[in-house]
Amino acid sequence: MSEKSRYGLMLIGTILAFAISSLAQDPQKQKLDREYQSAVSDYDAGRYALAADQLERLLPYAPNSFEIHELLGLVYASLSEDAKAELHLKTAVQLKPDSAVARTNLGTNLLHERKTALAGEQFLKALQLEPKSFDENRNMGQYYIQVGKIAEAQPLFEQAQHIKPDSYENGYDLAMADLLLGRFSEARQVAQQILKTHQTGELHNLLGQIDEKDGKFVAAANDFETAAHLDPTEDNLFDWGSEMLLHRTYEPAIAIYEQATARFPKSPRLFIGLGLALYSRGKYDEAVRALLTAADLDPADPRCYVFLSKAYDSSPKQADDVIQHFHNYAELRPNDARAQYYYAMSLWKGKRAGDTNVDLQTVQALLQKSIALDGKLPEAHVQLGDLYAGQHQYDKSIPEYVRALELNPNLSDAHYRLGTDYVHVGQKGQAQQEFAVYQKLRAQHLAERDKERAEVQQFVYSEKSDSSSKP
Repeated sequence: MSEKSRYGLMLIGTILAFAISSLAQDPQKQKLDREYQSAVSDYDAGRYALAADQLERLLPYAPNSFEIHELLGLVYASLSEDAKAELHLKTAVQLKPDSAVARTNLGTNLLHERKTALAGEQFLKALQLEPKSFDENRNMGQYYIQVGKIAEAQPLFEQAQHIKPDSYENGYDLAMADLLLGRFSEARQVAQQILKTHQTGELHNLLGQIDEKDGKFVAAANDFETAAHLDPTEDNLFDWGSEMLLHRTYEPAIAIYEQATARFPKSPRLFIGLGLALYSRGKYDEAVRALLTAADLDPADPRCYVFLSKAYDSSPKQADDVIQHFHNYAELRPNDARAQYYYAMSLWKGKRAGDTNVDLQTVQALLQKSIALDGKLPEAHVQLGDLYAGQHQYDKSIPEYVRALELNPNLSDAHYRLGTDYVHVGQKGQAQQEFAVYQKLRAQHLAERDKERAEVQQFVYSEKSDSSSKP
């Protein structure tokens, strides 16, 4: 939170401040002064071990020196020796309790040691000592962000911005805090003000997030595009392509993702985005290739398999590759119900219907394993019901459909199949009830396409929140 150079300058300016008055000989005093200066130089140059050694030798001659304890604390903090750093920084605060800088340094070290409450006390005392200080307002705000108290952080960032209106970092954090609190107009105003002096990709990306959350989708698309042109990072290209994908402008999304994957060929999420855009545009073979690439880049990422499970049925040319990837995923995650389900479905329906080489016993075993791992997975119950129904085992298929509909009553196809099975067993009244529900659901457009759109949104928003959820 506090800049090392700031403390270095302070220390250099107080070379004689720790006054070793008990020493009678001036040459000895001058020698110790030189050693202190040397320690300051070593600290500023990053030679922390040398600085620590010199300061430890000086300390017996001036055990009550604020400057030595303060610098020694900073040195040990730089060496990641937090316990030693805390000892000296705490002593420095005791020696000079009205020093906001000393309290900030101690608070920073305590936060690093996960002593969160104690750290907060020091940041608060520093702010009370210097309530009009840009640094102390910002430090306290950043502390609140660290502990997840965005509402408490926002007014501190706002106060800091009043003190120093040209601060890019604080202005960005203030706009982000406003965004996360739903203060879209305020967030936009802050971001646009900073843009007058700082035209950066990350700031345009933030403005895009603000406009997206505020329902200004055209403006958001323009913001993300500007961000990607100014700074074509993986994040900026992903956000630009995702904005096109979310609002169903698939051809531009494909073009953006193709550019992005060429620039960042090791990014699984970019290939997932490309696969989704291609699938949504009906380019199934290309979609499967993109999603298989994503699976190769990160075999443990479940998201590529979610969408691959939808695309492969329309692209039988790559069935063998798809099956092998789902097999590998099932082995990688043997206790994951969906992994077993995906593998079962790839074996069963990964190729065109009528394939006589399908091992239905293996498919059945995998579906049963999936249900055993997670009995609340409606899709597995529906597919196991289909398998039993295909073998005319209606006494087994009907309970599976019933259970699936208990878990999700809006599965229109499950109502239809259950109705069909009731016809086969002579329960025509119940069959008519199921067909009626099926027709009603179809009329209400509770379609798989709506579910797929929700899954696309979940993928996009989860990725965005992972990369930019905090100031």
